[in-house]
Order: sequence, then C-alpha cells, then structure tokens
Amino acid sequence: MSTGGAADDAATDGAGSGDGSAATDGAGGAAVDVSLPAAAQPSVDALVEQAQLAEELGYERAWLPESWGRNAAVVLAAIAGRTEAIGLGTSITPVYSRSPALIGQTAATLQEVSGGRFRLGLGPSGPLVIENWHGVDFERPLRHTRETVEIVRELLSGADVNYDGELFDLSGFRLRCEPPGVPPEIDVAAMGPKAVELAGRFADGWHAVMFTREGIAERAADLRRGAELGERDPADVRTTFAVGCCVLEDRERARELARQHLAFYLGGMGTFYRDSLAAQGHGGVASEVYEAWQAGEREAAMAAIPDDLLDAMAVAGTPTEARERLATFGATEGVDAVAVSFPRGAELAEVEATMDALAP
Repeated sequence: MSTGGAADDAATDGAGSGDGSAATDGAGGAAVDVSLPAAAQPSVDALVEQAQLAEELGYERAWLPESWGRNAAVVLAAIAGRTEAIGLGTSITPVYSRSPALIGQTAATLQEVSGGRFRLGLGPSGPLVIENWHGVDFERPLRHTRETVEIVRELLSGADVNYDGELFDLSGFRLRCEPPGVPPEIDVAAMGPKAVELAGRFADGWHAVMFTREGIAERAADLRRGAELGERDPADVRTTFAVGCCVLEDRERARELARQHLAFYLGGMGTFYRDSLAAQGHGGVASEVYEAWQAGEREAAMAAIPDDLLDAMAVAGTPTEARERLATFGATEGVDAVAVSFPRGAELAEVEATMDALAP
C-alpha cells in the first residue's frame, strides 16, 4: 500500500510532517499516527493539548473518533487552529449520523481551517450505536458507506452534485464556497471481507481495527481485490492499522488496561468485533469473553483473553519491550501506518506516558 502518508499531504499544501521520516522510526518502516483518547479527556482543551503533544513528539497524524461523546469536527477545528504541522483526521465519522452532503461540507471546512492537513475517515459504526443512540435503522451498511463516499468525493470536487443512487438522490446544488484546492482523502473503516473490498474499490485508505497481524494480512487480499475491481493501483490505498497500546513502568497495570479494553469491545459492543475475531481463528475466546461479559463477570471475561492473543492485538507492557512490539505491527506486510490508540480505562497520565514511550 501507499507509504506517502503526511509526506503526500505536505507536498500538496506545505502542511504535514516533512518527509515523514521522523514518524517511521521504531515502527517497522510504517508511519506512526496517534488516535486521540477521547474517553480519557476532561475537556476540549485537554484534547487540543494531547494533539499538541503528539505534534511535538513527531507523530504524523492525530485521529479523533466520534461515538457518543464530543463532536469530532468541532474538536478537530479547535486542534487545527492550535497546531501547525500534524495531520488530522476522523476515525471514524459514522455515515448514519449526518447526510452525505453535510459530511462533505464538514470535510471541506476542516480541510480549509487545517491548511490542507485533514483526512476524512468514514464507516458505518454498528447497530448498537446507530440505532440506540442516533435512533436510525442500521440498514444496508455497505451500500450506505459506498454512496456516502461517492457523494462526498463528487461534492469536494466543486462540481454540481447529481447523484442517483439506491439510497440517495441529489441534484441541483454544488458547494457554495470554494472547494478545497486539494480535496481531503477519504478512508473507510472496515472489518469484514466485503467491507474491506469496498474500501479498496472506492476509498483512498482503509482503517483496520481489532485485528491480529495475521488477520490484517488476510484482509489485505480483500483490499487488493477491491482496488483491482475499481481499476486502481492497490499501492495507492493507504492502510492504517489501529493498535491498542498501553506502555507503563507498571507492566501488570498496562496489560490489565489493554485486556479490559479488548474484553469490553468483544463483550459489550455488539457482534462485529466478536465476529471479526472469530473469523481470525479465535472464535472460542470471543464467545467465552462475550458470555462472561454479558453475565456481568468482568474479571472472568478479561481472564479469558490469553497472553498470546493480547500480544497479537495490542502493545502492552514496559517501555523497554513496547517499542520492539510496535515495530512488529508496523512491519506487517501492506501496513502503511500504525495508529497508537489507548485503552478506554487509561487515565490521562497513562495516556501521556504511552505517547511518550512510543513517540517516533
């Protein structure tokens, strides 16, 4: 896949982190991004400060997820005004929470206020969030994602938007302001084979979440197939591998936090993460974690995750061992960037210690 990353962004608008070389040290040749820990932040200012720290430490891009907390676009606008070089992106914007046109307007605006540093991450999220929080039916997620990507791309070009899809029908309007000189690239978060194929066929990048190294290598074939179906060069599709990380002098605390995070997603966040892990050959563990979590037995759910699986999916331990572990993820074939993400239970000081330990 593409290895340009922020170097490509910098070439377009003078933004980004130079040639990207500083952000690849210690990550097996891949760029090193950071996924801002929204769950651990007491305020928008704290998120801005985390992004500033990431910029100082040499991270290539700061991603911000949007779930049921702060509005990612508003926070990224605040970060854009108080940083200078670090790339910015959403990871992810759910396609059901806004119309495709509004997503496109938001992307154009964030590209403007960031000086060309923005990258748009999209994805369907899951029925638990979409139906119980947004009150919208989680229907046809692949089609919804595809049409959103196509509409947003057309809107960002500055052309009249005339789109006749199965879900959306738009005509008669174009972006009222000047379109971005360089449109932001669009990534899709995906886990299943058809969703990853969609990313390869229609998007500029793929966000891989909750994978083992072996699992992501298997899905890379789906990405290549999608690119070929879209008559595109697979090397032009950027793969960002989000890796849960917790690096502390207290090794057991780091591993406990990483294990709790994995158990939460497998046990409490619907079927997608569980199904994905099962497809990677760990169905027994996924089911055991789910059953224990649903029974309210949190400790048993965590204990059901063996050390070898934890190490296959996360970087959790002391600073001495962590950088070497991160490098193995970055060296995975087809991976262009690793995104350092954090356990939901980590405190702010633990997030900062992890960022510092894994800084490129």
